[in-house]
Amino acid sequence: MSVDWHTVVVPVILFLSTCTRSTFGFGDALVGMPLLAMAVGVKIAAPLIALVSVTIAAAVVLKDWRSIHFKSACPLVLASFAGIPIGIFFLTEADERIVKLILAVTVLAFAMFALTRPRLFVIRTDKPALPFGFVAGILGGAYNAPGLLLVVYGTLRRWSAEQFRATLQGYFLPTSLLILFGYGLRGLWVPDVFRYYLVSLPLIVPAILLGKTLNKRFQHRSFVFSVYVMLIVIGIMLLIEVGFP
Repeated sequence: MSVDWHTVVVPVILFLSTCTRSTFGFGDALVGMPLLAMAVGVKIAAPLIALVSVTIAAAVVLKDWRSIHFKSACPLVLASFAGIPIGIFFLTEADERIVKLILAVTVLAFAMFALTRPRLFVIRTDKPALPFGFVAGILGGAYNAPGLLLVVYGTLRRWSAEQFRATLQGYFLPTSLLILFGYGLRGLWVPDVFRYYLVSLPLIVPAILLGKTLNKRFQHRSFVFSVYVMLIVIGIMLLIEVGFP
């Protein structure tokens, strides 16, 4: 009897992406979307990552709701709600090769930004939250990767690690739910998405627990460096897969 290799590869990818999210508070789409795009295509990868993201966000909210900074997250969430439909439209209407190419470039740009740590100006008010949230919503709708812009914004705002985690916890659940709803309206909820999700579900909980352990035990700088190098490798692999350059 032949075995569908996707039912083996997809759970492994989701395990890695969930572990990344649990360790850093974001990054599941950075790891999962490029790898899943190569394995099953972006139109399966996007709703699958969204479904897992909602699962993780719901678990976090149930456990740590007292520590969530809803006030800090609110303007980012509202602005993202305006950008998410644009991202979903791009995902469903654009050529898949173009979608993958932009995803690869986005992942590479973020990893290089994180590794080089350029000297940046400081944002001292919450007014820029609206444009940052809007663009984050577009990335969320197209790639489930709003965390990219949120990390840049938080860096410019000089957020502490605790404020990063607390704000992201208040952001991900409502935006992920809207992304799920939008994917449903665009007809992306196909049987394969639910099949891969159910097959992967037994690995999601262990990945969450492992990520928390890694966050406490590994030397933070070396671990973060390794993850960003891995993202560069994944981005290059996706570029090669789409035939660029």
